[in-house]
Amino acid sequence: MKRTILFVLILLAVLFVACAPAPTPAPTAAPPTKAPEPTKPAAPAPTATTPRPTPPPGRITVEFWFGLGKPLGDVLEAVVMDFNKSQTKYYVDPIFKGAYVDTMNAAIAAYRAGKAPHIVQMFEVGTATMMAAKGAIKPVYQLAKETGVNLDSKIYIPAVRGYYSEGENMISMPWNSSTPMMYYNKDAFKKAGLDPEKPPKTWTEVRAAAKKLVDTKATACGLTFEWPTWTQLENFSALHNVPLATKTNGMTGMDAELKFNSDLHIRHLQTLMDMTKEGSFKYGGRDGAATVLFPSGECGIIHASSAARARIKNESKFEWGVTFLPYYDDVKGAPINSIIGGASLWVMNSPGRTADEYKAVAEFFAYISKPEVDARWHQETGYVPITHGGNDKTKADGFYAKNPGADLPYQQLTRTQPTENSMGLRLGNMPQIRIIVYEEWEKAFQGQQTAKQAMDNAVKRGNEVLREFEKTYK
Repeated sequence: MKRTILFVLILLAVLFVACAPAPTPAPTAAPPTKAPEPTKPAAPAPTATTPRPTPPPGRITVEFWFGLGKPLGDVLEAVVMDFNKSQTKYYVDPIFKGAYVDTMNAAIAAYRAGKAPHIVQMFEVGTATMMAAKGAIKPVYQLAKETGVNLDSKIYIPAVRGYYSEGENMISMPWNSSTPMMYYNKDAFKKAGLDPEKPPKTWTEVRAAAKKLVDTKATACGLTFEWPTWTQLENFSALHNVPLATKTNGMTGMDAELKFNSDLHIRHLQTLMDMTKEGSFKYGGRDGAATVLFPSGECGIIHASSAARARIKNESKFEWGVTFLPYYDDVKGAPINSIIGGASLWVMNSPGRTADEYKAVAEFFAYISKPEVDARWHQETGYVPITHGGNDKTKADGFYAKNPGADLPYQQLTRTQPTENSMGLRLGNMPQIRIIVYEEWEKAFQGQQTAKQAMDNAVKRGNEVLREFEKTYK
């Protein structure tokens, strides 16, 4: 009964997010020919194109529910089928369940019915909720201990490992991760008299470049960004080593309190407001709505997911470049490492589950952790290599030499050891908090309130959401 009540509460939280004004809760990678949308429930979910073969008789079969449509889902299924071909004892059955929210809802319903999948792919902002559902999941470190399969967390880059771990213990299996970068239109830079081989590094330089792009009519818009809270709040805080919230951004306790109304955060929002007035910045909307403004040529600079690279390469009719996110150079120690978006793989419990089935899950996790598999996933999808070995293998393959700038996301994620402020975040009902920030920022951009009022209001309302989450799961 207690377990059922817990999951009803989780389900209600998820449904609240799904019905909110901005329904796309998490930044993630994009299919090569369209905007990032694996987490978007607003549009019809894409369908996986690879027919599911029948599991061979005699194999120990486990179900893997995932939330990536074509073509990313096709690559995922190909990786899974290669695992199935690599041995004859286990069989992983990949089942597409729609967008991430759809996949999460389906997993919750299946768990309540006693028929949970063995593995479910879950977006990163669902991490706190999944961790709170203790009886429903089997942590990866516990899976490794029980099965004897070596699942070494140290092979993962720190920014990824820390996001999905409690202390040194990995809770879920990292899989698809991205981080935001700055893309710029080299042709427009040349037209504006800017050096296309020397992209801006600081916010002062970005503002000056954006204004010159507009003033010279090289582009109609100077700067925009997708996933506003991810790029301009969560990663902004990490790069400048300032807390988004207490308790290591929620990693060490559900009683965390939001702290993103600091002087630096207010200063940054004010900068964006000032750029809006002078015409050098265009707010393109929530989630991934602004993505199209860059490849269309309307905006000369965009902060976007590293996984937007494929779309930009496919759709842009101009020469473009990619570089690191900008920072305020008067902030001591900045910039440090950025943080990730994307999803990880969770092991779910269910009545009647056998030790052999858990062993199959562990062996599959060990397989996808291999350098050659991680490198393939990175190169074919645009997600960052999440293991050191995957990055080394990609270098050895000559991929970075043929695709300049494709290695920068990895460099940005690993340029420093994560601090308490750049390890990631684990805040309850984070999708709802993101919506609150959108609402308050939009009022500020429209001149309805000051930058300080916007940040103070967002923190106050966000803390109320955290307290409700804490009451539910404490």
